[in-house]
Amino acid sequence: MQIITGQLTHFVNPLARRDNVYSEQQRKILDIDKSHEAIETIRLWPGYSVTPLYSLNSMARDADIGKLWYKDESRRFDLKSFKALGGAYAVIRQLQKALEQKLGKTPDTREILAGKWRKEIQEITVSCATDGNHGRSVAWGARLFGCSAVIYIHRDVSEGRKECMESFGARVIRIEGNYDDSVKMADAEAKANGYIIVSDTSYPGYTEIPKDVALGYTAMLSELVDQLGGEIPTHVFVQGGVGGLASTVCGYFWQLWGNERPRFSVVEPEQANCLQQSARAGEPVRVEGSLTTLMAGLACGEVSILAWEILKNGSDDFMTVSEDTVPATMRLLAQGYRNDPAIEAGESAVPGLAAALLARADQEIARKMQLDSSSKILLIGTEGATDPELYQKLVDIDSEI
Repeated sequence: MQIITGQLTHFVNPLARRDNVYSEQQRKILDIDKSHEAIETIRLWPGYSVTPLYSLNSMARDADIGKLWYKDESRRFDLKSFKALGGAYAVIRQLQKALEQKLGKTPDTREILAGKWRKEIQEITVSCATDGNHGRSVAWGARLFGCSAVIYIHRDVSEGRKECMESFGARVIRIEGNYDDSVKMADAEAKANGYIIVSDTSYPGYTEIPKDVALGYTAMLSELVDQLGGEIPTHVFVQGGVGGLASTVCGYFWQLWGNERPRFSVVEPEQANCLQQSARAGEPVRVEGSLTTLMAGLACGEVSILAWEILKNGSDDFMTVSEDTVPATMRLLAQGYRNDPAIEAGESAVPGLAAALLARADQEIARKMQLDSSSKILLIGTEGATDPELYQKLVDIDSEI
């Protein structure tokens, strides 16, 4: 049974490695042995709780899939996004390093949360460029730990997302260009003003802090492994963007499960498919143009160089979904499909699910991906209604998009 319709492109990565060799170069980017400190730190933050992992049994049955798991990040702190973990964790790590240089010792998380170093921390400003959710995490982390934040957004970031970041006390600056232009502006302004850039993408000359962002994401993956109770998925579909989350999930499972790891697929919008185009070229490719897409958090034209080091061999498939699949999939989840739970999923949360359903319904793609009635698919619902007004418009079947 075909549950949704839409266009799907699929590219099988000829460089994918199915052995269990996770290289030393990749380990320098993401080492799960270093994730324990991040996990323990995040569990100390006020409001931390494990987000749900749902089994979408009705949808799996009708799509002729063995199991369909959906990790729901719409309940992550008050930010409704997995990004809450990465940006804020990188903020506290940078504050600790700055204080270590000044004090000769590294304050622990409890001391910072208790305000012991409030005066010193107030003198520090963190900054980043964002499509919305990462900047919200940086702004939230800055307020939680007591420093200032300056956030750069591009022309297509909604006013609702801008206002949310401002509600956390951040100064938000909108530029006329796209996401990649905002990254360059943030970098230049940080150098001119002495800000600490806390970015979730890496580029030449900037590679260390994004590693802490990735370590923050591993708190979610640690929860996931516990929730799976010993089961290993056969397939994972993850949203693309610059590749930060996708490479973290890929690298984490690669190290954890070796050659038993799931088949890994990255999913992007048609107009912002820098990862798929890079895979086709065999090297990082920049996508030019407006990058216009409903999937605002995935409107990225340039690959994170660290992410590419993992995904170029670790991802088996690179896929895109058409824009019309987004509201349709959001509605499926919002209404609760048959006996499945109702789930709040934002526009950048659903491409993985859309791609999985479309791939299973396409005989040729399903064959190439070894998708069948015994497949156990894991999806990460990366955000909830991070822009409530847009969310309501997209899930309202009678509204005009």
